[in-house]
Amino acid sequence: MSKSSPPRMRVGVVGAGQACAPHFQSLHDLRDELELAWVIGRSPEKLAALTLPARARTSTRLEDLLEDASVEAVLVLTPPNTHLEIVRRVAGAGKHVLVEKPLEVSLDKARQMVEICEHSGIRLAVMLQHRMRDAARALEQLVHSGDMGELVGASASIRWWRPQSYYDEPGRGTMVRDGGGVLMTQAIHTLDPLLCLTGMPDQVSAMAGTSAMHRMECEDTVAAALRYPNGAIGSIDATTAAYPGFPERIALQFTRGSATLEAGELHAELVDGRKIHAGQKQASGSGSNMMAFDHHAHRAVLQDFVAAVRSGTEPAVSGRSALQVHRLIAALIKSAGSGAVSTLA
Repeated sequence: MSKSSPPRMRVGVVGAGQACAPHFQSLHDLRDELELAWVIGRSPEKLAALTLPARARTSTRLEDLLEDASVEAVLVLTPPNTHLEIVRRVAGAGKHVLVEKPLEVSLDKARQMVEICEHSGIRLAVMLQHRMRDAARALEQLVHSGDMGELVGASASIRWWRPQSYYDEPGRGTMVRDGGGVLMTQAIHTLDPLLCLTGMPDQVSAMAGTSAMHRMECEDTVAAALRYPNGAIGSIDATTAAYPGFPERIALQFTRGSATLEAGELHAELVDGRKIHAGQKQASGSGSNMMAFDHHAHRAVLQDFVAAVRSGTEPAVSGRSALQVHRLIAALIKSAGSGAVSTLA
């Protein structure tokens, strides 16, 4: 670290489960910028099993982290239904927050969380890391440049696989803990960058159900049609019942060309003859091993969050921006439950 570099930001982590691995890898990569001060967990055994930097402390009491005035930011990596209350307390302690997706189990609670942080002057970022992949960022820049023309059609395909043992974990795939099934837990990663590229549809019509593959409370399969304000038509195909799991895919058609995002790669062809490629093939945990993915997009979200805290600007994946995908998911579930078209004002 050079003499001109700012002091390392001290951060805490709340949560010590399996999903924390890419976050800890990212913290290690960014060790010249960040110092891990605390890890808070419910299980002393899990905390003891962690490999942490020498000065990092562990506790089962959130208060220990909140009372440490030297900690500037907190990563909340607990189950979705715990986020609102933890973030409320963290924001009340004046600390900035990066929360694992989804924001919360319902749109109403997600909005409350965003408003709490905004009213407290707290930066809130969300780990929707697919938005920060190189290919997704390249396509977003291409679309927003106007070179692709007007949107004509869009599709998102998330054909993943989860064994029954995944849903046998207490609370997994339930409304109370997770806020839903495939949409809120898996497809959200693809629907979020879809909305960044296309904007919000104004009408959705969806069907959702639980396939013969799984015993679970919520949906594992969803099919939906979307209509955008300009008349463009889109579709969503999402499931965790497609063995052995396939790469997620976004396909977009415009008046001046087409583009696909698949497994971390962008391929675009424009009518003027240009062919554009960006990114590289990478796994997303689409099969039985949900942790089989690269952590570099996690690191990009975390590094951007740190920069936003230091500069006082909004994170690229802010809580406010993440409300859009929550609105879409809520509309899809409403349509599937009622059998009617849902309108998004």
